[in-house]
Formats: sequence, structure tokens, C-alpha cells
Amino acid sequence: MYGDAATVRKILTGLGDTWAVVGLSNNEARAAYGVARVLQRFGKRIVPVHPKAETVHGEQGYASLADIPFPVDVVDVFVNSELAGAVADEAVAAGAKAVWFQLGVIDEAAFERTRGAGAEMVMDRCPAIEIPRLG
Repeated sequence: MYGDAATVRKILTGLGDTWAVVGLSNNEARAAYGVARVLQRFGKRIVPVHPKAETVHGEQGYASLADIPFPVDVVDVFVNSELAGAVADEAVAAGAKAVWFQLGVIDEAAFERTRGAGAEMVMDRCPAIEIPRLG
């Protein structure tokens, strides 16, 4: 398991409420769309990050993490494992406090780099599943 219960709780409750969601578009069939809605229901501000830079769930989108003109606390990653490491590196460079790789997204080297840079990280888990478990 990449990210113990304490780390999951810390990211979801203690690191801030602005979540950049990489891979989020207006495609309702994609998991990112539903997960972003759950994050909003639990008080998180979502920031869509997608090459199309679409407005999603009422929030302005950006083409990349580097384009976001304000700090983000957590970067939630909905891209293939092969691309996820670069996104984690961008998140650290942007000053994110945590990186969250969604279910099925695993890059052990990125996990080590991110933790080594002082950011929290969870892999292969979903915040929409974990938030209700907090009670």
C-alpha cells in the first residue's frame, strides 16, 4: 500500500482544500469527473487540469499545473502510470503539499522522488472512496 491510513487522513483533512485534478474534463464518463464532484461535495475546491483547459463543475480549467496562477495543496492524478511520474514532478515543482495517484496509477520511482522532496503521496487509491471512510 502506497500511503498509510494516517497519510490518507492527513491529505484529506489537514493539508488544504485546493485540489488540482489532472486529467479532468467535461467527459462525464471518465472517473475524474465523478471524483471531482465528490471532492466538491466534501468542501474541496477543484482545479481542472487538462490540455483543453475546460471549465468543469463551475471551476476554470488550466492546460497545465504550471498555468495555475495560485497555489494548490494537492494534485490528484488521473493519467496513465507512464505519464504520472512527470506530473508528480511538476506538482512538486509547483509547491503542492501532496500528490495523489488514482486507482491503478502506480510509479514507485515517482513515489520515492515525491516523498524525498518533502511532499506527502498516496498511490493506487481514490479520495472519493477514502473521504466517506473518515467518518
